Amino acid sequence: MCLNKEYEQKHVHVNAIGNYIKPGQDIITTLFAGEAYTLMKQLEQCGHLKDNRLFQMLSTREVINTDPDKVRVTSMFLGAYERQAYKAGEIDLLPNHFSDVPKLLRDITTNPVVMAVVSPMDEKGYFSLGTNCDYIATLIPHAGAVVLEVNEHMPRTFGKNQIHISEVTAFIEHHQPIPEGPAILHQSEKDQIIGDHVAGLIKNGDVLQVGFGSIPNAIMDYVKHYRNLTIHTEMIPGKVIDLFESGAVTNEKNPFVKGKMTATFAYGSRQLYDFLHENEDVYMLPVNETNVGEKLHGLKDLVTVNAGVEVDFLGQVNAEKVADTYWSSTGGQADFQLAARVVEGGRGVICLYSTAKDDTISKIVPTLKPGTPITTSKNDVDYIVTEYGVARLRGKTIRERTRALINIAHPKFRDELTYQAKVMGHL
Repeated sequence: MCLNKEYEQKHVHVNAIGNYIKPGQDIITTLFAGEAYTLMKQLEQCGHLKDNRLFQMLSTREVINTDPDKVRVTSMFLGAYERQAYKAGEIDLLPNHFSDVPKLLRDITTNPVVMAVVSPMDEKGYFSLGTNCDYIATLIPHAGAVVLEVNEHMPRTFGKNQIHISEVTAFIEHHQPIPEGPAILHQSEKDQIIGDHVAGLIKNGDVLQVGFGSIPNAIMDYVKHYRNLTIHTEMIPGKVIDLFESGAVTNEKNPFVKGKMTATFAYGSRQLYDFLHENEDVYMLPVNETNVGEKLHGLKDLVTVNAGVEVDFLGQVNAEKVADTYWSSTGGQADFQLAARVVEGGRGVICLYSTAKDDTISKIVPTLKPGTPITTSKNDVDYIVTEYGVARLRGKTIRERTRALINIAHPKFRDELTYQAKVMGHL
């Protein structure tokens, strides 16, 4: 069948989407900018659905409004709207390591309907998942149906995120700007100090995994003068453009695809999306390749930078829960912390401010409260960085860890932390 004819046959109106979903069938969509929100909203109109589950992750928009007996929403990493819905008991949260999501979804679903936003079809009949590859690309061969939103605003990227028209069950065209990450125009003094500390742990020729936020942006400002850096990460942040433009990045040490930046998804500004569009220096891979496996663990000089909410004297890191509110999930932090531990020359860095709520709460704590999730274990932790310095915990005893963490806590809490450490027998 010629491509144009197949395109016409599979191009449907959004109202027809319900025809491709059966009662009891699971539905999976991708994260951030690739989330098929127009298709998801149509689920609210599908009266025949019952006992269906929708799996989503890091949604940028309101949770769909459906009877949970019809469609139960399960998040795998809470975004702002999902956080509110989870707290209200309206959705579920599925614990996971990001690298394990493809296998996890294959294990707990059967013939799922896969939904995603893609770039327009090329002359060879391929759509691109654009900003994404993540877990969704791995599920296409196992799907009962593949239903897409074709959007001209989605950048076309290269890698293992291509979908041929022959693999597609149906699609709609819906051309609207894709979600953008909030602009980080201001870096606080704390961000800059922490960025400088972390940059001091990086050297020419390193492989970097750096995420999203004001601290990672500050770090990238401090390494623009470095040379022969390789970017292998799970998420491509906007500031990476500056590293390319400064000549800091060559990607020569990337064993996944030599000479290319590799990642599993991207999220940021329109400038980032334009940078990614048809950029042959970027190669997208599924998360069960980027975050785990022989190639990742075979890297040398890997520096991973992630964020924490709090850390205790043992070195246990909570990066998921703020007070009594479940804020996010594990994501890829544990994946990359493990990789940094096992590779030659690896350095795993967890960044956090020393305090919260106008310096009234210390984020260096004697012990995590009951019910607090441990994102990075004491055995995988390496460097902890606050605005007051760098604590190397790997290879340190409990007493040595306790002293090092107190030294990078806010000065107003150090006496109390020292007292608590003595009570606990750590000092």
